[in-house]
Amino acid sequence: MVPSPALDTAARAVPRVRPAPAPESAPPPRRGRRAAVVLAPAGLTLALGLWGIRRQNSMWRDESTTYQVAHRSVADLWHLLGEADVAHGLYYLLMHGVFTLWDGGLLALRLPSTLAMAAAAAGVALLGHRLAGPRAGLAAGVVFALAPAVQRYAQEGRSYALVCAAVVWCTHLLLSAVTHPRKRTWAGYAAAASATCLLHEFAVLAVLAHGVALLSARLPEPLRWAWARAASAVAVVLAPLAIVSQQQASLVGWIDDPGRPELLGFAIPALVGLGCAMAPSAAAGPVPLRALALPLLILPGATLLAVSFIHPIYVDRYVLYSYAGFALLAGAGLEAALRAVPYPKAGAAALAAVAVAALLPYSIQLRTPQSRLDDPMAAARAVRELTRPGDGVLFMPARRREPILSSPGEFRGLRELALARHAVPSGTLHGIELPAPRIRARMLTVQRIAVVMDPPGRPLDDTPQERMKREVLDRSFRRCAEREVRGMVVVLYARPGAC
Repeated sequence: MVPSPALDTAARAVPRVRPAPAPESAPPPRRGRRAAVVLAPAGLTLALGLWGIRRQNSMWRDESTTYQVAHRSVADLWHLLGEADVAHGLYYLLMHGVFTLWDGGLLALRLPSTLAMAAAAAGVALLGHRLAGPRAGLAAGVVFALAPAVQRYAQEGRSYALVCAAVVWCTHLLLSAVTHPRKRTWAGYAAAASATCLLHEFAVLAVLAHGVALLSARLPEPLRWAWARAASAVAVVLAPLAIVSQQQASLVGWIDDPGRPELLGFAIPALVGLGCAMAPSAAAGPVPLRALALPLLILPGATLLAVSFIHPIYVDRYVLYSYAGFALLAGAGLEAALRAVPYPKAGAAALAAVAVAALLPYSIQLRTPQSRLDDPMAAARAVRELTRPGDGVLFMPARRREPILSSPGEFRGLRELALARHAVPSGTLHGIELPAPRIRARMLTVQRIAVVMDPPGRPLDDTPQERMKREVLDRSFRRCAEREVRGMVVVLYARPGAC
């Protein structure tokens, strides 16, 4: 058909109006909102983590283990992992790299955990944004950042913050694999989940929670099978670590049967999360928020508790990542509650002020040496105050050698009376002690002995070496001075007349 000349003339007469281009510096509103939702909780978590991060120059025994093990060579580390603590092996290797690049003492020990927890808070906020909208995401991120357990382990030189961050971002990969089910997305999820479980083997319970979430969401069978294949790959990768760590199970023999504190510590967040799950929330994507968050909150802790009534293994920090599920549910519940009040912004500000006021005393206490089980660095300083060169030193029991391992300078000039082989060449955490008769002979060669021991009331180890130490001290020495520090007692013993 030939166009009419009249129509062509009319078309040329109408001017073409082009929309003005948006300024390049102004991001789309949706992207800017998402950035604010993610960055605000991450910044809050980072600020809380840096506040008092040195904890008055204190370090408790587990951190002491991280510090001294991460300073070993890779060969010595590999030697150790064949004998002990293989469950934390990947984390020790990562921290070895940190100290190789920057030997920054307590700050280098704890900063990776602080950064990891900030990344976890960002991930929780983004999960809430994906599943229930920006306000629910922001609320979830802030709840996560303020949680006392999150504040605690954001400042601890152990693997739990890194595991928590890894689980949160694995959950993002799961949602991406469900939304865009391709081989590469499921492969990425399987690889990330495998690495997370190698950081700590109980992260496999988060993978199990992911499977329960997919079942709860009633997703198509091909998606559930895709998850099952990914989980099987994770199990294959994890199996060697699980076998070796089971052979080292005596290292967690200190864990008791679950008592009232453990049961309440699990039940209270679980019940609050269940209550928040009842609130209506906006659904976004194929997996509802409550279907994902409830298994992540409840299943890992419930599984460990159930097993612990047969073989005690439950410690709340082993499933720290459960707080991501709690924060998602609490964030969605808070968003629904604030939607129902006349002035939601004022209500949110008032609620935040109440939360900060309620948590402030505990937050301050968390940043003191008294917030942890013990303080080997303080014990090392007490030994230095009580001793002089040539004095002997004993650790009762032998596993209380953390002070000399983390602060060897404080013991310069003192004689270790029970040590046969140092921890590093022996491939152990605390070294190997002499037979009881040789310990007795060495003790009788000195006039004064500084003893680092457990506080009164702790069970006494019933080994020949420990019995011999107590017997010689009772018969041939007397107490001269004593220093109590957090979780330990340092006692100076001397021969009669040598005090």
